[in-house]
Amino acid sequence: MFRNVAELVALAENEQTKIAEVMIRHEIEVSGRSREDVIAQMDHHLSVMERAVERGLQGVSSRSGLTGFDAVRMQRYIEAGRFLSGETILDAVSKAMATNEVNAAMGVICATPTAGAAGVVPGTLFAVKEKLRPTRKEMIEFLFTAGAFGYVVANNASISGAAGGCQAEVGSAAGMAAAALVELAGGTPSQAAEAMAIALKNMLGLVCDPVAGLVEVPCVKRNAMGAANAMIAADMALAGIKSRIPCDEVIEAMYRIGAAMPVALKETAQGGLAATPTGRAIAARIFGASAATK
Repeated sequence: MFRNVAELVALAENEQTKIAEVMIRHEIEVSGRSREDVIAQMDHHLSVMERAVERGLQGVSSRSGLTGFDAVRMQRYIEAGRFLSGETILDAVSKAMATNEVNAAMGVICATPTAGAAGVVPGTLFAVKEKLRPTRKEMIEFLFTAGAFGYVVANNASISGAAGGCQAEVGSAAGMAAAALVELAGGTPSQAAEAMAIALKNMLGLVCDPVAGLVEVPCVKRNAMGAANAMIAADMALAGIKSRIPCDEVIEAMYRIGAAMPVALKETAQGGLAATPTGRAIAARIFGASAATK
């Protein structure tokens, strides 16, 4: 039904429907399943996300000890009322970290679009829940909208850190969340595309450099920044601000940047933060001295 963002937006505008509806129809056509089955599956994914956020906000830590309880710390900071940025953004940050802390602790999460970037979409959704008060149906539609943009990225670039760096994971997640936020807030399909472009282009070149090869540092905090980025990009698009570079061209640029990125910066733990003295010391502590020299 659609191959790129331009076609996705055109379908939604021509049919005067939501991007979510376009994606639901697409999934029905591709999978051959009924509408009820497709929506039920997404409802299940939403429930998994809810449970992950709830568990993370209770406080979890990884076996390595590298990550844990930062989501709780952020919630306590919000409650203290001394924050500098907006409460909704910080709530999104906390819930994004909560999800990824659960992932690091080997808990159950929903990859959106990957496990390493799983916090951005649910973090933003559950952060705006109190303000926008969406129905369950609208929350499910949020995920279909995010999925539509993720589908385009996956088929025209990459959502893999090993192939394109963290721009392909947290960057894509930020764009997906930004677009879905716009539609949930009542924005147009074109505004959703602008939000995707704004969010993604501001994460171009982001490397994938997991310390000790674990999806913990800096992954959890990158999800926090991805969530904040998505919130701001959505607000910019809703304000009528446009990306000077069309969304599909931003996605293509990400693909080309990923292809040009050195292997050491694509999930190999050979460069970036993983190669710092502290990063190597952490690897040695967890896996032995030989790990620090690889």
